[in-house]
Amino acid sequence: MAADAARAADTRGWLRRAAADLRGADVDLAADPPLIGDAVFHCQQAAEKALKALLAWHDVPFRKTHDLAEIGQQCIGLDRSLEPLCRSAETLTTFAWIFRYPGELEEPPVEDAVSALALTREVYEAVLSRLPGEVRP
Repeated sequence: MAADAARAADTRGWLRRAAADLRGADVDLAADPPLIGDAVFHCQQAAEKALKALLAWHDVPFRKTHDLAEIGQQCIGLDRSLEPLCRSAETLTTFAWIFRYPGELEEPPVEDAVSALALTREVYEAVLSRLPGEVRP
């Protein structure tokens, strides 16, 4: 496989996984009762994977991390116009773990999860708009 084809396949793979996490968040919020902690986890994961797709397309190496501030900073280095959106997406970082384990924290209100999903969709769409059609899932 040529380098460009491999890069396109890698990018497409990240986008497919991001889309699956978006779908997971939708399903979780539609459940009765809603699975809020799981929904916000999927939001964080979708934003992370979408941003990593952008980095993969540009051959920018990244660490295995859930830190959207770190990943977002790398994306801003590629496209300064992403700065406001990446800064907003940083708030999703803690959803990678905060409601995943037993503890004293209660899940956020469903309205917060709906807002997180809207922000995540914005991140996903912003990344898609910066990538060629050949890598879209």
